[in-house]
Amino acid sequence: MVTIKQAENKSDLKKFVTFPFSLYKDSPYWVPPLIKGEMDSFDKSKNPVFENADAWFFLAYKDGEIVGRVVAMINWIEVNQQKLRKMRFGWFDFIDDPDVTDALITKVQELAVVHQMEYMEGPVGFSNLDKVGVLVEGFDHIGTMITWYNYSYYQAHYERLGFVKEKGFVENKFPNSNVDPALFKKLHVLIKKRYGLREMNFTKTSEIMPWVDQMFDLFNETYAKLSSFVPITPIQKAHFKKKYIRFINPEYIKFIVDSSDKLIAFAIVMPSFSEALQKAKGKLFPFGIFHLLRARKHNKDVIFYLIGILPEYQNKAVTSIIFNEYYETFKIKQVETCYRTPELEDNIAIRQLWKHFDPVIYKRRNTYKKML
Repeated sequence: MVTIKQAENKSDLKKFVTFPFSLYKDSPYWVPPLIKGEMDSFDKSKNPVFENADAWFFLAYKDGEIVGRVVAMINWIEVNQQKLRKMRFGWFDFIDDPDVTDALITKVQELAVVHQMEYMEGPVGFSNLDKVGVLVEGFDHIGTMITWYNYSYYQAHYERLGFVKEKGFVENKFPNSNVDPALFKKLHVLIKKRYGLREMNFTKTSEIMPWVDQMFDLFNETYAKLSSFVPITPIQKAHFKKKYIRFINPEYIKFIVDSSDKLIAFAIVMPSFSEALQKAKGKLFPFGIFHLLRARKHNKDVIFYLIGILPEYQNKAVTSIIFNEYYETFKIKQVETCYRTPELEDNIAIRQLWKHFDPVIYKRRNTYKKML
């Protein structure tokens, strides 16, 4: 028999965070999160997302052992401003037992009904900067720190529960040797001259900080039209600034400004921390920090995390400037492989952006929806 317990204190929340460590202990592809980071992201006193969101954490037990978990979430900006009565759910992990998934999703559904939501969708996080999608192809590839990994049986559980595919995402990669500088070497000079633009490169994180609020404003403008987009609030900007920016190599952040020094485009690339996180085993100390610092400095694989361009500058070849700057940086860093974060499979514009680099799809993931 499966019993469900709501995680309401720090001890239960730690069990929630660490359950995947046992579930995936034999997987060479799962990348563990930093336990403290996960705990902080679920702490209502530390994560400003809770100013506009509610969350409920559930653990499934069978024979005294934890066998599954799920977070049910309501983002009230999404509900009240966008009029989307959606019950989000994520961090949905479970053993291959339909009784477990039945029990967990029943809890999510009960909350959705109580709060008069119209449908459930997952796996998703609180916002667009969180992880998204259940893996449906690419199980034999190592995960990343910004995606969820899961076993192949997950998809069948969603479908058996009556969920239908809502959005499809693809993950691409290409060797850096595929990049032909002739594609943007001359073009980027012409584009800068035509629109009065200039690039900004950085060597210190302190140089980036004065621009970060503008960057998040630009992020909001760039992605505002996406159906699932929830804008970043001012207090979240400060949180993300502290949580993410200081962790990223400053030379991997590129800005483009106009003649008035207004930010019109940005891009963020991260070194791959996957193997370092596997070695850290969820802990920064005593040795995890050294694995991460080494990866930050020496890793030859990178992940294109975000690209944002003001709507009025989209389709004006501004990316030629971004690609040129990364080409020069990657030469110095001797980057070998470029990975991209999950992108909507029907996003034709993004495919056109990368087509000259001959990327290959190596993973697919979906979110699933169920009407109530």
